[in-house]
Amino acid sequence: MSGKSFLVDLTKCTACRGCQVACKQWNGLPAEQTKNWGSHQNPKDLSYTTYKVVRFEEVEVKGKLNWLFMPEQCRHCIEPPCMAAAEGTDPQAIVRDQMTGAVLFTDRTAKLNFQEIKDACPYNIPRQDPKTKKLTKCTMCIDRVYDGLLPACVQACPTGAMAFGDRDEMLALANKRLTAAKKRYPDAVLVNAEDVRVLYLCAVDPKLYHKFMMADASSSLPLYSRKEALATLLRPFRNLTSV
Repeated sequence: MSGKSFLVDLTKCTACRGCQVACKQWNGLPAEQTKNWGSHQNPKDLSYTTYKVVRFEEVEVKGKLNWLFMPEQCRHCIEPPCMAAAEGTDPQAIVRDQMTGAVLFTDRTAKLNFQEIKDACPYNIPRQDPKTKKLTKCTMCIDRVYDGLLPACVQACPTGAMAFGDRDEMLALANKRLTAAKKRYPDAVLVNAEDVRVLYLCAVDPKLYHKFMMADASSSLPLYSRKEALATLLRPFRNLTSV
């Protein structure tokens, strides 16, 4: 499969938030007013001006305290449910770049039903600007990638937790990292690697990092087949004519 992919190796993430800051800086996104809500994580969630946030979780794993860090962003799904959800209203509102595979929200998303698009995303990523009504998320720094540069978040990562490149190369690197990680973290796993372009390598159970870390197996069908399933259900009625 062609296109690009990220690898986010959470065994190497120190939550420095360099990626979060770099994303803000490159995309010209304003700062948000934050407050203490009982966590070192700030802001508390993604927003229409925060495309990437490093999530913090303090959990107990096998009787030991663990700090889990997760730089969250759009997964750039191979078959994007958000794009399928938008097709009935405007098939040009959400598009997929042919060279990179990046899923891109255009200005035309302002005319979409935001809740429908958000509900279609198994990772709870899309956000809406309350003023313009446009939907926003990570763009894969497609302007940088087309100029031969790394996405800003990857460029800023000081520990090597983030990598970016051709999908085949990233999958190979992810499996190599996974094999190495399992020596120290027996429960290490790659998350939804066949369905998305952002490959997360987790040291422990992915759901301990964030409730939306994994696509919900009970609703994913898998991810790409929601539209196909709907088409199958409607097929018997397509040849009916009104009496």
